[in-house]
Amino acid sequence: MATMSNRRSTTLLAIMGLMVSASFSSWGFQPATGPPSDSAVRPFRIAVPDATLTDLSERLARTRFPDEIEGAGWTYGTNLAYLRTLVEYWRTEYDWRAQERRLNEFPQFTTTIEDIEIHFIHQRSSHPNALPLLLLHGWPSSFYEFTKVIGPLSEPTRHGGRAEDAFHVVVMSLPGYGFSGKPGRPGYGTRRTAEIAAQLMARLGYERYGAQGGDWGAHILRQLGQIDQVHLIGIHSNMCRALQPPATTEPYEGVPAEERRLIAETPPFRSALSREGGYGEIQRTRPQTLAYGLNDSPAGQAAWILEKWRTWSDSDGDPEKRFTKDELLTTIMIYWVTETANSSARMYYEARAEPIHYMVGRVEVPVACAWFAREIVRWPRRWVEAQYNLVRWTEIPRGGHFAAFEEPELLVDDVRAFFRELPGR
Repeated sequence: MATMSNRRSTTLLAIMGLMVSASFSSWGFQPATGPPSDSAVRPFRIAVPDATLTDLSERLARTRFPDEIEGAGWTYGTNLAYLRTLVEYWRTEYDWRAQERRLNEFPQFTTTIEDIEIHFIHQRSSHPNALPLLLLHGWPSSFYEFTKVIGPLSEPTRHGGRAEDAFHVVVMSLPGYGFSGKPGRPGYGTRRTAEIAAQLMARLGYERYGAQGGDWGAHILRQLGQIDQVHLIGIHSNMCRALQPPATTEPYEGVPAEERRLIAETPPFRSALSREGGYGEIQRTRPQTLAYGLNDSPAGQAAWILEKWRTWSDSDGDPEKRFTKDELLTTIMIYWVTETANSSARMYYEARAEPIHYMVGRVEVPVACAWFAREIVRWPRRWVEAQYNLVRWTEIPRGGHFAAFEEPELLVDDVRAFFRELPGR
């Protein structure tokens, strides 16, 4: 069972008891009392300044919308009529303060690792033998995506589970995302982020832990599985990325016909390169140029994010089939109030610059792959098995890229089942 050393847990509790709520002064949040040490864990509460919200309202009122071809729908990108409606709701009805209060119900902290302020939720379970579980998000997402699963994972007996399924949940905001700090120098790609994640879990006193993630979180977990095998007992991923074996002469050589069909029917797969890859090429090559528009226009930031939440989710083209306006806008707001359009996009540039050997080599930590039916792209099981110690493969009949938000119960069930089966859980 997962344990914490007495010394480390005593230190952590002392720090938590002595420190006061803190956050970044540049956003008008209350600073910590006294200069914290580099290893301090500081309580954190979100408190966006009124001036930021006033400025947002003024910008929304002055939005200069572009033209649109008649009957275009979403073919050319975010639909004009839908965005107009969302912007009007954002300006006149959406209540950030209510969302802020809900987010602040989760115990949040910051700590400095490699000169970057790292923001995270740390929800400890009431069950003493709970296993620590690190959750990592991707783009265009944030720690907010996991808020529906934190309760069921940490307190399973209140959510249809068993005490032995309990987790101490740690949700880390990636460097450059949300309320984490923005790297001021190059090099913060998936490997370095994995190193930061490992240091965070060690700082919290966790000597054994599991991890879960999709999108960038899945890429980072691959690195984590290579660099922290001593402490990481298992990886659960809802986007197991695998490289094409170098010996194959065509992309799906040796892949069973049924699996080829599933891959071909992955909704955007057929047009992934020609239609769905444009955002990535821009963020991989010129994130700074893109950021001027996104950082200046809330409607522009919304359109950039909204299109992906519609296309990548199991929504049949209607984003509000899966998400409320408030959920969509809270996701967008976390990017807007922290001004992280640029720093989050840079992850693409940094990952592109990483050495190729970061993406090769086998991950020996036990791995579970959960494939939600409307995931944006999927890789053959044969490729995954060649590069991971795959012990569980689950085909989930619904849900898309944002699994924790779209199908929290199905994700939680699969996470519980995987870690329950691991030796020494």
